[in-house]
Order: sequence, then structure tokens, then C-alpha cells
Amino acid sequence: MQVAEAIKSWVVERGLRRGDRLPGEAEMITRFGMSKSTIREAMRILEAQGLVETRTGPGGGSFVGEVTEERARALLGNYFYFKGLSIDDIYALRELLEPELAASLAGKLSDAQLAELDALVAAYDRPAQSPEEERDQHVASLAFHRKLARYSDNPLLGFCIGFMAQILSDLTVTRRLYEPPNERLWRKGRAYQMDLVAALRAGDADRARQIMRDHMKTAHAMMQDQEAEVMRRFMAE
Repeated sequence: MQVAEAIKSWVVERGLRRGDRLPGEAEMITRFGMSKSTIREAMRILEAQGLVETRTGPGGGSFVGEVTEERARALLGNYFYFKGLSIDDIYALRELLEPELAASLAGKLSDAQLAELDALVAAYDRPAQSPEEERDQHVASLAFHRKLARYSDNPLLGFCIGFMAQILSDLTVTRRLYEPPNERLWRKGRAYQMDLVAALRAGDADRARQIMRDHMKTAHAMMQDQEAEVMRRFMAE
């Protein structure tokens, strides 16, 4: 593992980017003063982490890779898979981070980006008529928050918020968190998002922060109620 870390540091120090060719095995052995088996094991570790890509055939070899956001979320999701994350755990962070994200975006989004947000809200413009439609609407609603996260200039903030929205999307699908349909949850959530887009368009950071803060607190309380309802229904079955 130490050799793998040394290779990563070497790549960073030289400013190598995704797709840049790495030295061959013989040069690696000389450069790092390690045996062939140690270098190969280090490269296997880096490849498993997504930081090295190996290509075969003419022009093949080892190249700098890059961990995609989707892969990073999947790996982090695996870490939390058996941690028993609760709605309270997720919303404790959402209530802290998402208001600041909203404030940071006020007045900075392009017309095209604002139009994308408008389109997402328009996708669930009426109450759900079935559990399946309820699920689809809430997945679309969470896509609104993932879109905001992608607009952030702060990659760590954007990643954390996007990751939490993805967790909630997975809960929606796997735990039937939105059964039975809840029109009040739909109505409140959609109203908050429409007001938020208006504040972002107007460049009102304080208003955007307050709307998102209220949105998260209301969603948290309603999600707790809905989760309790799911548990009651499960116990009765």
C-alpha cells in the first residue's frame, strides 16, 4: 500500500492528468526501488481504486485514470450500506449544508440552468395517483437537489449534497418510503422549490437560504412521519 501511495504522490507532483501514460514496469522498479511483484501489486491496487487504467494491444500500457463521481458515490454507498443510516442522520447534514448551497448559487445561475430547474419542478405538477407515481415524483424531486449540487463551485459541498440525495432516492425505491401517497408532502415540497428558483433568479441569497432551511426542516419532519407510517404498515402486515 505504501508503494501505491508513493506512485500516487509521484503522479500528483508531476501534474499528470487522466489519460497520461505512466512509466513502464522496468522504469517503475528502478524509480521506486522495489521488486517486480511489489510494483505489480501496487498497480493492481491503484487500478482497483480507479486511479490507473490498463490497456492492451498496440499503444497499450498503464495510464492515469480518474475516479468518476458515480464510482465515488457507489464506493461510499457500500461503506454506509451496513451502517444503519437513518432519516435523522441524513437530514442533520442536509439542514446544515443545503441552505448554504442555495445561498451560494443566488444570482449566479445562467438562464439555461434556471430553465433546467423549472423543468424539473414541472415534471411533478400534480399530486400522485398511485404509489408508483408517488415514488417517481419524489425521485424527480430529489433530482432537483442533485442538480443544485452539480451547479456548486465547491466540489466537496456539491458531492456531499448529491450523495445524500442519492441515498434518499435509493430509500425511496427500496424501502417504499413514500407509500401511501402523501399529497401534503408533494404540495409543500413543490412550493418550496418554486419559491427557491424565484429567489435564485432574483439573486436573493438570504431569501434562498431561508427557503431551503425551511424546506429541509419541513421535509425532515414529514419524512419522519412517513417513515413511522411505513413501519406501522409493515408491522400490521
